[in-house]
Amino acid sequence: MKKYTIGNLHEQLGASATKRNSAHMLPVSDWLSDLPENTQLTDLIEVQFKQTRKGYFHNSQHLALEKGVKVVVEATTGQDLGEVVLTGKLVELQMKKNKIDTSRYEVRNVMRIATEEDLNRAAQAHAREQETMIKARQLAKSLGLEMKIGDVEYQGDGTKAIFYYIADGRVDFRQLIKVYAETFRIRVEMKQIGARQEAGRIGGTGPCGRELCCSTWMINFSSVGTGAARIQNISPNPQKLAGMCAKLKCCLNYEVPVYEDASKHLPSRNTQLETKDATWFLFSTDPLAGKVTYSSDQHMAANLQTISVHRAHEIIAMNSRGEKPAALDSTEVQAAIGYETGHGDVTRFDRKKKHYHSNKR
Repeated sequence: MKKYTIGNLHEQLGASATKRNSAHMLPVSDWLSDLPENTQLTDLIEVQFKQTRKGYFHNSQHLALEKGVKVVVEATTGQDLGEVVLTGKLVELQMKKNKIDTSRYEVRNVMRIATEEDLNRAAQAHAREQETMIKARQLAKSLGLEMKIGDVEYQGDGTKAIFYYIADGRVDFRQLIKVYAETFRIRVEMKQIGARQEAGRIGGTGPCGRELCCSTWMINFSSVGTGAARIQNISPNPQKLAGMCAKLKCCLNYEVPVYEDASKHLPSRNTQLETKDATWFLFSTDPLAGKVTYSSDQHMAANLQTISVHRAHEIIAMNSRGEKPAALDSTEVQAAIGYETGHGDVTRFDRKKKHYHSNKR
């Protein structure tokens, strides 16, 4: 059995963190990769860099590239190093899905498969990111700028760095760029991100016990409103509805289409049900179960009765014909259910059991 010490445990954790922060942050299933003609359809490939940043490149040299291969690609200035996550026809579909206009988007070329020297140079550059981020925050604060440096990403050759920042309003960081360039001796690019993007770059574990969706598979962020909680009958508790980014959880949107489809069959909230003994008002709904609860009082819960959506529509149809049922629930339906599920007299449970006594000698 392999013995673990504090040192190699840190190495294992560091390796797993580095692995998680690479292409595993946004996993892609390249289900066409085993088809021989896949790479012949197009020379485009998708390359992922640190965490959620991706780019599209031409494999103009027709290198033998497949998912997981580290490559050196052309950058705006210099070279960058990333990991191939998609090849062939699916790259074109991915670009179409992300609404990337090839006439405006400059598709650069893959230079070579990364060598050991390239990997070492990139590792040395990435090792400076944490220290650079802390220093960058101090410099921004000293200039009195209302912004927060959320992350720093060095280019593969170490000559350029992207500073991801969060700000509520517009920030004039022209002086800050000069200070950064003089302090770190690199080319500087500033990129504004939101709270959701910051949570995706940092990562973490959600209240569900799984890694955050924004740091594992989500690419685009859709707006989330409180209406998504209301349609699912979720309690409007800000502490429970907010995610790690302090915004509404993205997962609130996941089941909304199902609830919207199920809600189409619900009776209108303004429609009252008339019975011979009372007038009933819609109190609450359970779209997925197909149940609705009615109250005999319009403003408070009184004499609540839950019936099926089908039964509610039956009563609405009867009321439109000028008829009123005796009660909300159908006695005929109850009798039928009792007949189907009764399976005999319930008093059979009251019968005394015979006791058998063994003859002991």
